[in-house]
Amino acid sequence: MTNQTNIKAFNIGLWIAQALLALMFIMAGIMKASQPLEVLAESLPWVTSTPLGLIRFIGISEILGGLGLLLPGILRIKPFLITWAALGLALVMILAAGFHASRGEFSSIGMNMILIALALFIAWGRSKKAPINSK
Repeated sequence: MTNQTNIKAFNIGLWIAQALLALMFIMAGIMKASQPLEVLAESLPWVTSTPLGLIRFIGISEILGGLGLLLPGILRIKPFLITWAALGLALVMILAAGFHASRGEFSSIGMNMILIALALFIAWGRSKKAPINSK
Protein backbone atom coordinates (compact mmCIF):
# COMPACT_ATOMS: atom_id res chain seq x y z
CA MET A 1 0.00 0.00 0.00
CA THR A 2 2.83 2.43 0.81
CA ASN A 3 4.32 2.18 -2.68
CA GLN A 4 0.92 2.93 -4.24
CA THR A 5 0.53 5.97 -1.97
CA ASN A 6 4.01 7.20 -2.92
CA ILE A 7 3.26 6.87 -6.64
CA LYS A 8 -0.03 8.74 -6.18
CA ALA A 9 1.70 11.56 -4.28
CA PHE A 10 4.44 11.70 -6.91
CA ASN A 11 1.80 11.85 -9.66
CA ILE A 12 0.09 14.78 -7.91
CA GLY A 13 3.45 16.54 -7.56
CA LEU A 14 4.12 16.05 -11.26
CA TRP A 15 0.71 17.47 -12.18
CA ILE A 16 1.40 20.52 -10.02
CA ALA A 17 4.84 20.98 -11.63
CA GLN A 18 3.32 20.55 -15.10
CA ALA A 19 0.57 23.09 -14.40
CA LEU A 20 2.97 25.69 -12.97
CA LEU A 21 5.50 25.30 -15.79
CA ALA A 22 2.77 25.30 -18.43
CA LEU A 23 1.16 28.43 -16.98
CA MET A 24 4.50 30.23 -16.91
CA PHE A 25 5.40 29.30 -20.48
CA ILE A 26 1.92 29.98 -21.89
CA MET A 27 1.81 33.44 -20.29
CA ALA A 28 5.35 34.30 -21.42
CA GLY A 29 4.64 32.90 -24.88
CA ILE A 30 1.44 34.90 -25.32
CA MET A 31 3.31 38.02 -24.31
CA LYS A 32 6.13 37.39 -26.83
CA ALA A 33 3.78 36.28 -29.61
CA SER A 34 1.27 39.12 -29.38
CA GLN A 35 2.57 42.29 -27.74
CA PRO A 36 4.07 45.11 -29.78
CA LEU A 37 7.86 45.35 -29.67
CA GLU A 38 7.77 48.65 -27.75
CA VAL A 39 5.65 47.13 -24.97
CA LEU A 40 7.84 44.02 -24.80
CA ALA A 41 10.99 46.14 -24.57
CA GLU A 42 9.76 47.64 -21.29
CA SER A 43 9.99 44.27 -19.52
CA LEU A 44 12.42 42.41 -21.81
CA PRO A 45 15.22 44.76 -22.92
CA TRP A 46 16.87 42.07 -25.07
CA VAL A 47 14.03 42.22 -27.63
CA THR A 48 15.32 45.50 -29.06
CA SER A 49 18.38 43.71 -30.48
CA THR A 50 16.55 40.55 -31.59
CA PRO A 51 14.63 40.08 -34.86
CA LEU A 52 10.87 40.32 -34.38
CA GLY A 53 10.32 37.03 -36.24
CA LEU A 54 12.56 35.21 -33.75
CA ILE A 55 10.72 36.76 -30.79
CA ARG A 56 7.37 35.64 -32.22
CA PHE A 57 8.76 32.15 -32.95
CA ILE A 58 9.99 31.83 -29.37
CA GLY A 59 6.58 32.93 -28.10
CA ILE A 60 4.69 30.42 -30.23
CA SER A 61 7.14 27.68 -29.21
CA GLU A 62 6.57 28.49 -25.55
CA ILE A 63 2.78 28.41 -25.96
CA LEU A 64 2.90 25.05 -27.75
CA GLY A 65 5.33 23.63 -25.18
CA GLY A 66 3.10 24.74 -22.33
CA LEU A 67 0.06 23.17 -23.97
CA GLY A 68 2.12 20.03 -24.59
CA LEU A 69 2.73 19.70 -20.87
CA LEU A 70 -1.00 19.58 -20.17
CA LEU A 71 -3.22 18.48 -23.04
CA PRO A 72 -1.80 15.00 -23.74
CA GLY A 73 -2.18 14.06 -20.09
CA ILE A 74 -5.60 15.63 -19.60
CA LEU A 75 -6.99 14.07 -22.79
CA ARG A 76 -4.93 10.87 -22.39
CA ILE A 77 -4.06 11.03 -26.08
CA LYS A 78 -0.39 10.26 -26.77
CA PRO A 79 0.74 11.18 -23.23
CA PHE A 80 4.36 10.42 -24.17
CA LEU A 81 4.26 13.88 -25.77
CA ILE A 82 4.45 15.37 -22.26
CA THR A 83 8.02 14.10 -22.04
CA TRP A 84 8.88 15.57 -25.43
CA ALA A 85 7.28 18.92 -24.54
CA ALA A 86 9.26 19.05 -21.30
CA LEU A 87 12.51 18.21 -23.11
CA GLY A 88 11.74 20.84 -25.76
CA LEU A 89 11.16 23.50 -23.10
CA ALA A 90 14.37 22.49 -21.34
CA LEU A 91 16.18 23.00 -24.66
CA VAL A 92 14.57 26.43 -25.08
CA MET A 93 15.82 27.37 -21.61
CA ILE A 94 19.33 26.05 -22.33
CA LEU A 95 19.43 28.23 -25.45
CA ALA A 96 18.03 31.17 -23.45
CA ALA A 97 20.75 30.74 -20.82
CA GLY A 98 23.39 30.76 -23.55
CA PHE A 99 21.82 33.86 -25.09
CA HIS A 100 21.78 35.68 -21.75
CA ALA A 101 25.38 34.63 -21.03
CA SER A 102 26.49 36.00 -24.41
CA ARG A 103 24.91 39.34 -23.48
CA GLY A 104 26.41 39.38 -19.98
CA GLU A 105 22.96 39.06 -18.37
CA PHE A 106 24.08 36.51 -15.79
CA SER A 107 21.33 37.39 -13.32
CA SER A 108 18.77 35.92 -15.74
CA ILE A 109 20.49 32.55 -15.95
CA GLY A 110 19.41 31.45 -12.46
CA MET A 111 15.76 31.39 -13.49
CA ASN A 112 16.69 29.53 -16.68
CA MET A 113 18.40 26.85 -14.56
CA ILE A 114 15.36 26.48 -12.29
CA LEU A 115 13.08 26.06 -15.32
CA ILE A 116 15.49 23.56 -16.91
CA ALA A 117 15.51 21.51 -13.71
CA LEU A 118 11.71 21.58 -13.45
CA ALA A 119 11.27 20.58 -17.11
CA LEU A 120 13.78 17.73 -16.78
CA PHE A 121 12.06 16.57 -13.59
CA ILE A 122 8.75 16.41 -15.49
CA ALA A 123 10.36 14.59 -18.42
CA TRP A 124 11.92 12.01 -16.11
CA GLY A 125 8.83 11.64 -13.95
CA ARG A 126 6.43 11.14 -16.85
CA SER A 127 8.74 8.79 -18.73
CA LYS A 128 9.98 6.63 -15.83
CA LYS A 129 8.34 7.15 -12.46
CA ALA A 130 4.65 7.96 -13.11
CA PRO A 131 3.75 7.66 -16.79
CA ILE A 132 0.20 8.43 -17.88
CA ASN A 133 -1.57 5.65 -19.79
CA SER A 134 -3.34 6.31 -23.08
CA LYS A 135 -7.08 5.82 -23.45
